[in-house]
Amino acid sequence: MSYETWLNYLRSAEKHSMISGRCRKVFYKFPDGQQMSEEYSMDTGIVQRRAWRKCKQLMGEPEWEIELGETPHPINQCIGDGDVNSANDFTLSESNCSPNLTKRITKKNIEWRIRNLPYPIEVYQVSADPEKGSIVVRTTNKKYYKVIPVPELGRCKLLPSQANIFTHHQYNTLIITYSKPPLLNEMEAQVLLLLKDVKTETDMEDLLQGLLAK
Repeated sequence: MSYETWLNYLRSAEKHSMISGRCRKVFYKFPDGQQMSEEYSMDTGIVQRRAWRKCKQLMGEPEWEIELGETPHPINQCIGDGDVNSANDFTLSESNCSPNLTKRITKKNIEWRIRNLPYPIEVYQVSADPEKGSIVVRTTNKKYYKVIPVPELGRCKLLPSQANIFTHHQYNTLIITYSKPPLLNEMEAQVLLLLKDVKTETDMEDLLQGLLAK
């Protein structure tokens, strides 16, 4: 299997797992010093969040780097951002009206959303770059340029394909969808089988709240 190296890396880690609500959280500590945190939906089995923390530096702890999942919304959103639905979407963070990239995974696709891009759909050029193992986003008005890595494909030793890329634009947000190849779905299934044997604890506070609510 072309993703065997990735599976072996996961196997090498010290793993802890906990269920909180409808989410399973898995924490990995690898022999090389790196750490990874994942969150899986208990309803779909799809990973919703993945973050990395590199080897400890000389001064303090390194920051977590988000590979997958939403980041907190700024407290002062740009006017016209159609993705904000309620006051609950706001957090205490610095206002930022620059383009904001987030990523999620579904059963069939990898999806990126780049918010705060007001240009019409015909302005965007979204292309696969096999040499970089990435997807490149640029605009014809030269106002935006972004190289988006696709580590999931790299773990399967696959290169991004233009035929798998689809784009859509609404509410000042560019939506890029990449159809997952069968090998990637197979790798995700193998990871779930690996995690099946990891001892999982239950968040007792969440459990009690659920029982009291009935």
